[in-house]
Amino acid sequence: MRPRLRPYEWLILAYYAYVAITALIRIEGPNRWYPALIFAAASIVMAILSRRDSHVRDWMPLGFTFGAFREMNFFTPPTRDYHFENAWIVWDRRVLDGAHFRAAIESLGPLIPSYLEICYVLVYAVALICALIVLFNLRRDRLYTFWFAYLAGTYASYALFPYFPSDPPRVVFASADLPHIVTIFRRFNLAILGQYGIHSSVFPSAHVSSAFACAWGLLLAVPNHKRYGWIVAFYSLSVAIATIYGRYHYATDAVAGFAVSFFAFFAAYTLPRRV
Repeated sequence: MRPRLRPYEWLILAYYAYVAITALIRIEGPNRWYPALIFAAASIVMAILSRRDSHVRDWMPLGFTFGAFREMNFFTPPTRDYHFENAWIVWDRRVLDGAHFRAAIESLGPLIPSYLEICYVLVYAVALICALIVLFNLRRDRLYTFWFAYLAGTYASYALFPYFPSDPPRVVFASADLPHIVTIFRRFNLAILGQYGIHSSVFPSAHVSSAFACAWGLLLAVPNHKRYGWIVAFYSLSVAIATIYGRYHYATDAVAGFAVSFFAFFAAYTLPRRV
């Protein structure tokens, strides 16, 4: 039987193909060929799995998303001039200091900073949690819509990384603008980023775009229980605040990530509700 790919599987392959082509254009040296090899491997895996309606396919997006994230390290530039960062930090300081954003967050001691850091680390699990919500509502047919929204929001941010080489504010401006309260949750986040973070770009914020894409995906996939989507949307707003306060991202990154998530919503909205 001829393999039949689901819409989100076509999206995965399209993204990996895009990265392979972009690498050939923007990367010099042997690393420029690695994304093409990864695309070939992804195509083979997809072709094998698509021959049957296996439940393994329901969870493939998680593995492919981690691979897409790590692949962005190939685009890390050898040198930086920090022109993006020097422009973006101006807006951050207006928000953090001029509007007393940092002081408001720290007004209750470690309570709000701890909450924000917990929200930040939970981004790594939010797609899994949302997919389970869809399944618990007995809507496996709608799981395809959810994954399409999530992947569109996440991959759209990754796709822009090569064009905005940048480092996070906690690195570029290491001695300034940092939170005054350091919690155990912040130390945990910094440890994860130190071990598994990438160094190509922070714009747009994929943390923000993927979290909001999960919210929009839930609203589309489980329309009879919109409370799930709106709860995740509120959580996603907390993630956006956490990225700015924790100096993981610039405010510009968070706003751009939010804008990218709407691309995910409209892309998923055009899909048939049953596949």
